[in-house]
Amino acid sequence: MKATQTSIKEPVRVPKELLKEISSAKFPMTIGIPKENRPDEKRLVFTPEAVDMIVEAGHQILFESGAGAGVNYSDAYYSESGAIITNKEEVFNCDLVFKIAPATLEEISMMKKKATICSMLHFPDMSVELIHAMTERTLNAIGYELITSDGRNFPVQDSVSEIDGIAAISVASELLNNERGGKGILLGGIPGVSPAEIIIIGAGAAGRVAARAALALGALVKVFDNDILKLRQLQKELGTMVFTSVFQPNVLMNVFRSADVVIGALPCTNEPVRYLISADVIRRMKKGSLIIDLRINQGGCFETTCFLPENHPKVFEKGGVIHYCEPNISSRVARTTSMAMSNIFMPMIIRMGESSLSGITQSDTVFRSGLYMYSGKLVNTYVAKRFNLPANDIGLFLSAF
Repeated sequence: MKATQTSIKEPVRVPKELLKEISSAKFPMTIGIPKENRPDEKRLVFTPEAVDMIVEAGHQILFESGAGAGVNYSDAYYSESGAIITNKEEVFNCDLVFKIAPATLEEISMMKKKATICSMLHFPDMSVELIHAMTERTLNAIGYELITSDGRNFPVQDSVSEIDGIAAISVASELLNNERGGKGILLGGIPGVSPAEIIIIGAGAAGRVAARAALALGALVKVFDNDILKLRQLQKELGTMVFTSVFQPNVLMNVFRSADVVIGALPCTNEPVRYLISADVIRRMKKGSLIIDLRINQGGCFETTCFLPENHPKVFEKGGVIHYCEPNISSRVARTTSMAMSNIFMPMIIRMGESSLSGITQSDTVFRSGLYMYSGKLVNTYVAKRFNLPANDIGLFLSAF
């Protein structure tokens, strides 16, 4: 029997130089990654792996020394990925600056005119003076929570909210134990012992993931929201084991009486109506029960957590109920959060390098949705209302190009 020879095709090899030419940005930019000014803020927007891809695309990244300490990434790791390790002044002198917390007045003063600052919208850390300072320098500003593809899906906010939801269940488990002054109960029951009852206010990304994590531990879960579509989607994903309801006052009052944990996960950004759980409802909760407010940066979900002074304890007891109001709960898992944000912003930087800031603003509606300031003018109604300032139509500015 004659053996037949099969020809194996050689793989097509593309010269490395050609790959570099293909990925070279038409509009190269300098991108700054500063160290955060808040001691409790450990997250970053870009991991070393994302930095490596952005530098390969033809951009230059300036990285403030020590900025990666919170996510356990050394300066050497970022340097090996192509970043230039430098000081704060040079980082803020870049074309684009990516932060987590909003910039301070001092940081804005370091930025060059017509540059772009990108950060979360932590309104307690922002002020009218900050907006005016940004206007004077004719800056562009992007709020991560505003970025949306269709008005219902918010890539950055949803990713961070999912992390918040899982972290909230971890926090609940920790604070309910005796070592932290809790009631000394497990979230999940065992034979002969009832599970903990967890109430989740809000069926968005954070509420949905928190419900899934709590169910996985064996807890009894009840979710409230006034959006029937969200409740229907949640029950479709998680099944009938989770109880769902709209905001019926009598139902809420009854479940709060028996709740062990209440998680506030109502989205507040760009929402036409804002709901608050009143202090009267919270007073009816059992002694030793726990409230976790995931929306403290956006004003809070509960009357007892709204308008807390800046130096107020982040974990406190009121009326026998423990309140957890850490503003950046996803900072507890800062590396995971940084990876999630890198996955969103790295492709955006690559696209921006192909068409410039004005080009991507005109052509990419997702990118444009995140802009709340363009050339020093407020262009987002939601942000403008928070500071009682007028908003401009960004379309008027873009028509000039």
